[in-house]
Amino acid sequence: MEAATMAWTAAVVGAGLVYWFVSVMGAAEVKGKRAVDLKMGSITRDKVQDKYTQYWSFFRRPKETATTAASADKVPAFVDTFYNLVTDIYEWGWGQSFHFSPSLPGRSHRDATRVHEERVADLLGARPGHRLLDVGCGVGGPMRAIAAHSGSNVVGITINEYQVNRARAHNRKAGLDSPRCEVVCGNFLSMPFPDASFDGAYSIEATCHAPRLQDVYGEVYRVLKPGGLYVSYEWVTTPLYRAEDPDHVECIHGIERGDALPGLRRQDEIASIAKEVGFEVLKEQDLALPPALPWWTRLKMGRIAYWRNSLVVRVLTMLRVAPKGVSEVHEMLYETAQHLTRGGETGIFTPMHMVLLRKPAAAASTEEAN
Repeated sequence: MEAATMAWTAAVVGAGLVYWFVSVMGAAEVKGKRAVDLKMGSITRDKVQDKYTQYWSFFRRPKETATTAASADKVPAFVDTFYNLVTDIYEWGWGQSFHFSPSLPGRSHRDATRVHEERVADLLGARPGHRLLDVGCGVGGPMRAIAAHSGSNVVGITINEYQVNRARAHNRKAGLDSPRCEVVCGNFLSMPFPDASFDGAYSIEATCHAPRLQDVYGEVYRVLKPGGLYVSYEWVTTPLYRAEDPDHVECIHGIERGDALPGLRRQDEIASIAKEVGFEVLKEQDLALPPALPWWTRLKMGRIAYWRNSLVVRVLTMLRVAPKGVSEVHEMLYETAQHLTRGGETGIFTPMHMVLLRKPAAAASTEEAN
């Protein structure tokens, strides 16, 4: 009898712990994902591990993915695969805004994220009646913040169909459905929008996925109205990066491998590329530099937190609630977080090199002539 009681007690305690880990601690935020909802995007359950293996094989040597036209042409498809693999985990562990932001004294991470997003709207001078483009919108966290803050209508584009559906669902819940916030599935290297159709545009840590920055900047330039502004937060290596330092190289390669990047660009390249496609550079600033507080503090998970998340993922996989392969994706993201943290601490990497660009008003006469 005593043994049966002990077994029953252990079962109840175990069930309670599982409930606490998954349901209570499982949600990223009030309207975020729970651990039990990890689906790996639109990939069928039986293909998750295969897709992860294919992804890892392609991005094993990041710089090689952009050196040939054949490899560069495959990048968008593998970026799509990457976001199928990670979107649910990002929402579960991070929230609906897939980007970093400087920490703010006495403020929550959510507050810091919102301030970082609203800065974009302020730089653009966005206001009611404006139509803005979100280049690489993810599940639409920044889109909703910017639409609510500015009163503008925002159109987002993402290559991943699963993210389109997630973003639309979040927009409806927030009362910011079309026309306030619209989402289109497409490749930002060849956007399905007419010339000169947006008053302003922005990209938050998204154009780093492009093999050639000229291509995505050229598309943004095309769809902007003459005189329109474009703000981009770019992932770049800083002047502190040393290509001859093996620790620096491994850190940057780790970031590239774990984030579907075909090679990070140097900080001093961004303005030159913008000018090359026709933009005027109005402002350039690394928003991670002091007095900004570290952006990577949110990544510095303690051992207990990592153990908890890893345990949840493994248990759900064992119970077949989550598909096979989720544990490997979670481990990849954890290792990538270590590289990102190292990049931030050493100062060799920043995810928020901000450029404010303008399409010249004179472009109107040129486009009319053509």
